[in-house]
Amino acid sequence: MGRYPRLRADGVIAMLFWAAFAGLGGAVVTIAFHAGIHAIQRLFSDHPGLITQVMGGLPWTLRVLVPAIGGLCAGILLVAARRVSRDAHSGYMEAVAIGDGRMSIGQGLLRSLSSLCTVASGGSIGREGAMVHLAALWASGLGRFLKVDTAHLRLLAACGAAAGVSAAYGAPLAGAVFVGEIILGSMSFQNFGPLLVAAAVSSLVMHLTGHYEARYPLPDLAAAPADLLLPCLALGVLAGVGAAQFLRAIHGVKTLFGRTGLWLPLQLALGGLLLGALLTQLPEMAGNGNRVVLSLLHDDWAWQTVLLMLLCKVLATALTAGSGAVGGVFTPMLFVGGALGVLFGQLLGDAWPALAGHGAVFALVGMGAFLAAATSAPFMAILMIFEMTLSYQMVLPLVLACVVAYYVSRGLAQAVMYEVTLHHEDNQALRQRLREARLDSLLRPAETVVRTDAPVRQAQEMFLDYPVKYLYVVDAEGGWQGVIAQQDLTRMMLGEIDVGSKTCGEVLRLDFVKPLYPDLSLDEAQALFSAFQGERLPVISRDQPARLLGVVYKSDLLERYSQLKRAVDSEDAFVLSPRRRS
Repeated sequence: MGRYPRLRADGVIAMLFWAAFAGLGGAVVTIAFHAGIHAIQRLFSDHPGLITQVMGGLPWTLRVLVPAIGGLCAGILLVAARRVSRDAHSGYMEAVAIGDGRMSIGQGLLRSLSSLCTVASGGSIGREGAMVHLAALWASGLGRFLKVDTAHLRLLAACGAAAGVSAAYGAPLAGAVFVGEIILGSMSFQNFGPLLVAAAVSSLVMHLTGHYEARYPLPDLAAAPADLLLPCLALGVLAGVGAAQFLRAIHGVKTLFGRTGLWLPLQLALGGLLLGALLTQLPEMAGNGNRVVLSLLHDDWAWQTVLLMLLCKVLATALTAGSGAVGGVFTPMLFVGGALGVLFGQLLGDAWPALAGHGAVFALVGMGAFLAAATSAPFMAILMIFEMTLSYQMVLPLVLACVVAYYVSRGLAQAVMYEVTLHHEDNQALRQRLREARLDSLLRPAETVVRTDAPVRQAQEMFLDYPVKYLYVVDAEGGWQGVIAQQDLTRMMLGEIDVGSKTCGEVLRLDFVKPLYPDLSLDEAQALFSAFQGERLPVISRDQPARLLGVVYKSDLLERYSQLKRAVDSEDAFVLSPRRRS
């Protein structure tokens, strides 16, 4: 590495050190993003702060215009980002998962500014997306400055993403698990350790600077009684189905906007205008919905109001994200999941009065289950709700509901939020298919076959036509008999033995070549090939008498192993090893 030899000499300790720097930067850019939101809000409001309060204090004309103008500005920034030279990936997930850890600084900053415009103007989208992106961008830039190798650069960018999630939600464990579970696809501690360090340092900085607060503190929440466990399972099923539909709704609205053929800034402005029309009646739909979630947890709401809020939040988020805005949807999903849980709890209380009065429990379970189903990361969802509420009592019902929601969403709808998840699953499926592959999948027809009653001259002619060392010999019924070796015929001819009067059955060798069987695994076949000098081996059945089924070529076997290696190497883009060297 040159100027920083210690990273090569002692990679593990050095990586922990740089991970701490990534965590520090993640907290700083998060604080800066919050300051940027307030700076933009001062352009149209005298009291910047919570976006719902800001929107509620504006006249209806500004509630319509502000999101539209914010969308227009966001679109212009995105267009500018597309024109920046692509010397690296613009997204942190791609940079870590399928790239070399290099992130385009120009594109990253422009996309983050675009997200800032959307968030500050009331777009129904999470601010965590830009925060995580900026944190990963800082860590990637740090790694490039240090001239670290590819493996360390990927891991540093991943540490930055973990720090961003930690700073955005005050959830360091969930931040590390988010990156490990979704982006890396591995919880190996040699990778997970630096992620934890980055997330912890980021959280510490947020505490020390006074920017940390538990998102949904419920210190007096009682443990969920055993009677609620079965209803929580049912809520998990409902959240699994609902999350899939939520993702489909966003995709459907995105398709509709795409069909308009509008220039991207006008497309985003249209989305903002439609959102603004909704905000004239419900300013609570502005922003990520965090304020409403807090109210759902602590106050009693009429079910009709909760249902209205849920449907409008889905619409608001679909309009914002579907029109092309850049940002996260974590917090809007928590809103929808929480509202779904509250509705479920109210309906359950009406039908079963003994279970009434647990609205906060069902709201939190709904939030976690909905997040688990939409992100395909149940472990992360469990930890995130736990850290944001500081309520250990929620762990058991959360575990049950999140796991069920995950399997329902993936098993029934096959819906995923991140393409990286599909990449992991495609690689895992390929690796599994290759591991389970049997030799018959590589079988080719045997062309160099002679019968036992054929004259040796036929074998000699076949050796002239085919550049092989062995011919396979079968009887009249196709039963396997053995091989004729070219060296045997050559030796006979040099010894002036009259082979013209002999048949192939008289010169064959029974044990010269060890045949393969179609049900052998690739590993078993590879072991036999390693003791054989030739390019191909015959495959025979296990019947008595055995039949010649075909041949397998060593090159085909190596190609199949090469496919497995490529799948493993591709997965290595996620499962990073601090000991690897570029």
